[in-house]
Amino acid sequence: MIIKDYDPSWPVLFAALRAKLAATLGDLAASIEHVGSTAVPGLAAKPILDIDVLLRSAEDLRLAIERLAPLGYRHQGDLGIAGREAFVTPPRIPPHHLYVCRPDSPAFRRHILFRDYLRTHSADAQAYARLKRRLAAQFPDDRVAYTEAKSGFVTAILRRLDVP
Repeated sequence: MIIKDYDPSWPVLFAALRAKLAATLGDLAASIEHVGSTAVPGLAAKPILDIDVLLRSAEDLRLAIERLAPLGYRHQGDLGIAGREAFVTPPRIPPHHLYVCRPDSPAFRRHILFRDYLRTHSADAQAYARLKRRLAAQFPDDRVAYTEAKSGFVTAILRRLDVP
């Protein structure tokens, strides 16, 4: 697992991916958000963008899956997180994680609140970067262990924000 210093090209890459997703999904998407560490200026991160699409209606999920398929996105299901559907990134485009979320998705809400908190609390963002670097060295080939090990930090921040 590689953690890199913040790269100012990440927001530019997101804008390009967002434009393609917006054109494909049209009015199905209420919002397309850059979330995760690459969305926080100055924060070190794995160089893989996280993108959350918030649907206008939960009933539009099937249609969103159908519209994304011609771009090469393969639906993976919710991967155990209710209200959030994961997709495999198509080949030959920059690596990113795409999630399509129902309007009432707790995962979407947590992503946005955590991102916005880190954007406005630089000391906590830098503490998070130090933690991620240490965990990446500790779990270089185990993404699950890495993610679980940093979950306490994320949970503590969300508790401060009164988010379950």
